[in-house]
Amino acid sequence: MTTKVKHIAVLTSGGDAPGMNAAIRAVVRSCSYYNIKCSGVFKGYEGLIHNQIEELNARSVRNIINKGGTFLKSARSKDFRAVEGRQKAYANLKKNNIDALVVIGGDGSFTGALKLSEEFNFPVVGIPGTIDNDINGTDYTIGYDTALNTVVEAIDKIRDTASSHNRLFLIEVMGRDAGDIALNAGIGAGAEEILIPEENMGIDRLIESLKKSKKTGKTSSIIVVAEGDTSGKNIFELGQYVEEHLDGYEVRVSVLGHIQRGGAPSCYDRVLASKLGVGAVEALLEGKSEVMIGIVHKTVTIVPLKEALDKRIHKHDMLIKVADITSV
Repeated sequence: MTTKVKHIAVLTSGGDAPGMNAAIRAVVRSCSYYNIKCSGVFKGYEGLIHNQIEELNARSVRNIINKGGTFLKSARSKDFRAVEGRQKAYANLKKNNIDALVVIGGDGSFTGALKLSEEFNFPVVGIPGTIDNDINGTDYTIGYDTALNTVVEAIDKIRDTASSHNRLFLIEVMGRDAGDIALNAGIGAGAEEILIPEENMGIDRLIESLKKSKKTGKTSSIIVVAEGDTSGKNIFELGQYVEEHLDGYEVRVSVLGHIQRGGAPSCYDRVLASKLGVGAVEALLEGKSEVMIGIVHKTVTIVPLKEALDKRIHKHDMLIKVADITSV
């Protein structure tokens, strides 16, 4: 493996996701393995602009593989959206003799990385880290599996209350543009209905479905709602409408919110993050840039960042069919 890259920096950007620390660890230790320098950028692109950069070694990342969040911190940067901000970031990269950058984050983070690379001819590689699993070119993103398990565990506990009191619970989960969490967690937790942005079933159909379920003997119900679903202006309005048009249930609303982001990463996320972290360093050492390291059919792959930023085509037909069949 021949390369001119002698110093790689790594940062996390956007919303945190369980497994980001494992990815940072893999990047740092891969650099150590290949005998090149590694630095961590604190607070994402904002830290890059303000030169919050520290050299890391293999011991710097000990005991973090099991930790949620990101020890490098994350922040959204308005300044980086401007050319002047990216110029400052690039100047700090050169000031610290950094040859390439690994960016762990989602589509917003990748957009920034691509602009930095295009404007200053600076090598960048992205690692997909977001609980929404909404990045094109990879089957899974870091944090998604952990978030799913967190959501299922929460719904299991809510179901205990629902069944004890003949209640209908509407549970909102994250997913502004993608229904992956809602659909998979809903099936895994045995939800009666699942509402996602990609499939607008309509309020009337929802009411009819719930009435049918009640006639078959169901005394409680769980409806999982992705935050991007448009059946109502918000989940509270949706809950009120359901209560007004459906007799026999007490309706309750539960918004899981940021609990979905936290917690120790699952084994799957730790292993995935480790694979992608190693892959990112090796891609840079092979002279690649403006690419994302993903996982497709259990194989680590390299995808152009522009392709990763394309709108993902969600194919949920099979899962929707499974949800419909198993919720009768």
